[in-house]
This record gives sequence, C-alpha cells and structure tokens, in this order.
Amino acid sequence: MIIIGFGANLDGAHGAPEETFQHALEAIMKRGIRIVGTSSVWKTSPVDTDEAQDWYTNAVIAVETEAAAEELLAILLDIETEFGRIRTTRNAARSIDLDLICYHDEIINVDDTLIVPHPRMHERGFVLLPLKEIAPDWTHPVGEWTIDELIERLPADQLAEKPEEQRA
Repeated sequence: MIIIGFGANLDGAHGAPEETFQHALEAIMKRGIRIVGTSSVWKTSPVDTDEAQDWYTNAVIAVETEAAAEELLAILLDIETEFGRIRTTRNAARSIDLDLICYHDEIINVDDTLIVPHPRMHERGFVLLPLKEIAPDWTHPVGEWTIDELIERLPADQLAEKPEEQRA
C-alpha cells in the first residue's frame, strides 16, 4: 500500500484547503497515479509550532503507481510547486502539503531527502486517524505497531475532528 498525506491551513491558488485537496487529487491522477482509497477530510490542530495558526484540513489517500518512491516524491513536490507552495520554516502554515507517508512496507532513507515511512507519521493524529479509515489493519513497518497502538499513544494535545456531514 502506498499512502500520501494531504494537509493545508491556508487558502491557495485553488481556494480553501478542501478545494485544494480536490484539485490535488485531480493533479495526482493526471500524472498517471491511480487513487484506490480516500479518507474523510479531517480538521486538526497545528502540531509542533509556537506560531498561532488556523486548524489544518488533512486527509490521506491510498494510491497505485509504477513510479518508484523517489519518482513519486518528485511528482508530489512538483504538484506542491504548481499549486504555489512556498516553503519557509518547518511546520509553518501552508496552502498545500503532500507527503509520501509509506511506500508498501519498504523502509527507505535516501540522504534524508526521502525517508519512508515518514519519520514522524507515527506521532501524528492528522495522519493516523485518516489512515485508520482506509487501512484499519495497517502496521508500521519499522516498529511493527498496529494503527490502533499508534493512535493510543498520541498526545492529548493533538485534536482532530471529522466534519459532521462526513460522519457515518
């Protein structure tokens, strides 16, 4: 399973974060990547920042592609650039963020430019809660923790809400 994470808390060239997410899905598909699963869109509190920020819009998608992990990351970075992403400081507010969360069960570290699974994904409710929706039996390939074990370990300050209209 290949998982891509989406996050944004600023309006961008394509509108509000929810609209940007829809346009990002289209951009991903236009590059020949097949989307096989999409989580609900979550609202989550900012993490690891002292800067006052609006809550984020987050989701994860499962994809299939023939692209290698490095090539897929390059595609995601290209889409971010196309959508006007400007990188400033770590964990700064952003109009789009596309992260390669996991690439099957592979463990990859290429000069710290590509680390898979994502090095902080196991500590992030904004990844784990949407991931549980589309892959409830997922296990972290490094520590072999289940998704439920990882969610149980989340800090209490990582707040997340699934909008009412999406709840089953």
